[in-house]
Amino acid sequence: MSFRRLGLQNWRNFVALDVALQRRAFLVGSNASGKSNLLDVFRFLRDVASSGGGFEEAVRSRGGVSRIRSLAASRDPSVEIRVVVGDSSDEWQYLLRFRQEPRGQRRAYVEEEKVWRGGDLILARPDAGDKQDRARLTQTHLEQITANVKFRELAEFFATVSYLHVVPQSIREGILSAREHDPYGSDLIERIARTPARTRDARLNRIRKALKVALPQLTDLELWQDERGVPHLRGKYENWRDKGVWQGEREFSDGTLRLTGLLWSLLEPGGPLLLEEPEISLHPGVVEHVPQVLAQMQLRTGRQTLISTHSPDLLRDAGIGLDEVLVLEPGSEGTQVRRVVDIPELRELVDGGVPLAEVVLPETRPAEASQLPFYAR
Repeated sequence: MSFRRLGLQNWRNFVALDVALQRRAFLVGSNASGKSNLLDVFRFLRDVASSGGGFEEAVRSRGGVSRIRSLAASRDPSVEIRVVVGDSSDEWQYLLRFRQEPRGQRRAYVEEEKVWRGGDLILARPDAGDKQDRARLTQTHLEQITANVKFRELAEFFATVSYLHVVPQSIREGILSAREHDPYGSDLIERIARTPARTRDARLNRIRKALKVALPQLTDLELWQDERGVPHLRGKYENWRDKGVWQGEREFSDGTLRLTGLLWSLLEPGGPLLLEEPEISLHPGVVEHVPQVLAQMQLRTGRQTLISTHSPDLLRDAGIGLDEVLVLEPGSEGTQVRRVVDIPELRELVDGGVPLAEVVLPETRPAEASQLPFYAR
């Protein structure tokens, strides 16, 4: 399953949005245009559907409805999320509309929740029970196993969404303070250690081969345990010694750790993977091949990947489709999101032979960026 379409109303940067999604999508925009906030929509659905989460906690952890609701919104106090999931043979639609309680109360409540499967409406709220007991509207049916029987498949899909923005220092310190499902990577080595040995070794071998392209001196990559039984990741590097030298994760470069975390996450089974600027700390010569890596991994795992980026190198891959690139354009009435294939003037430039990166990135550059050096005097 994958997200095929996303619609938003009054969600953070986006007053109104309706865009089709491919199994791979690149989000391109200026700073503060809303790339992270767009990815956060899928994290929000994950949080609502996940065990131990729920609607109230998902809203609370984001600062309440007042923080989620777009600053550019006019009179409509509600926030709305609409997604189309699945494929042409089995299509789901989910709509969640919510707002903050009136009269100064900060509690969020569900204003509307609907589920369709193949065009058939199978859930419509508020229902009679909600009208008799308004407290029921502080929860979605999505998160309740007694209420989501007819669409549990959809709820389980939302719960498989994962977000990754590897912070190398989190991996280095994760041995002492790992957090489960940490998007910053503190639990990376624990996840590797929990993987059955045969699968783990096969994945590490594939990662070693990929890393060797960027690090020719790397000859081996393995999981090992110290004298206390604590797992570590270590690599063997060729040097003047006959047998080379082993280095642990604390000695790995930031780029090596980020690329290792990215590759491991791509090899793990799961639902849609949200990647935040995977080019950070990586050499441009490596970055330009990341889209091909994503495509190859998708063939193996089927995972949908949504990627935010500022990198021209990442967009140089000739295999990127114009329907895979989403351009975020901020304005006084919120950020607009359009696919390159739907922007005639950009599509014509690409069709005429201008590289995609040279077409898209100037569209997202701040108009007054050239003035920045004057403020450093």
